[in-house]
Amino acid sequence: MRIKVWDLPTRVFHWTLFVAVTAAILTGLQGSSWMLWHERAGLLILGLLTFRLVWGFVGSTYARFAQFWPTPRKILAYLRGHWQGEGHNPLGALSVFALLLALLFQTGSGLFSNDDIAFEGPLRDLVSKATSNWLTGLHRQGLWVILALVSLHLLAALFYTLVRRNNLIRPMITGWKPAASEGSPAGSARGGSLWALLLALLIGALAVWVAAGGLLPAPPPPPGNLPTW
Repeated sequence: MRIKVWDLPTRVFHWTLFVAVTAAILTGLQGSSWMLWHERAGLLILGLLTFRLVWGFVGSTYARFAQFWPTPRKILAYLRGHWQGEGHNPLGALSVFALLLALLFQTGSGLFSNDDIAFEGPLRDLVSKATSNWLTGLHRQGLWVILALVSLHLLAALFYTLVRRNNLIRPMITGWKPAASEGSPAGSARGGSLWALLLALLIGALAVWVAAGGLLPAPPPPPGNLPTW
């Protein structure tokens, strides 16, 4: 028996985030003129994360945080081989939340960062130069945390797919997977209405607008050339 486990918005979020994070890493390592695209990728990531946070409360069954929140009891049951369920298993849920938190910090710190040359984050002027330098240092070090968590995420997916014969990649493409067991009480995902989707998209877009400096006063116009008499 097959069940629908991942809704379309969750799948689009997942793969768009993968592309955006890859783009942010590559453009950030290039630096120089690529920093404008690095900033754009970071804003896209922030919008995606905001969307996912909202979708974690109003989305369909297995996309909701309450469904896969990794409580100590669930983790212990999983380690003992007694856990049964659909969607993220407890250890996978820990990985998901760790990656979401790390990306939120990375995008947040990037908004206030600078490169001491030509680039400044869109909210750099809201903090002192010392604070900006401190956040810039954390932002650079955060790259290694992101790389480690993404690598762990990919290795775990490959391990479950190739060794445990539990394909975690195909359901994130098609949305469907075999039920954990015959007669399992878990059914296909429900919920995640169009209005919920529009709400999540609207809040995500609003977060990007604010992060890009939408609430900041417009900079003064450059002084024009004064006529000479």
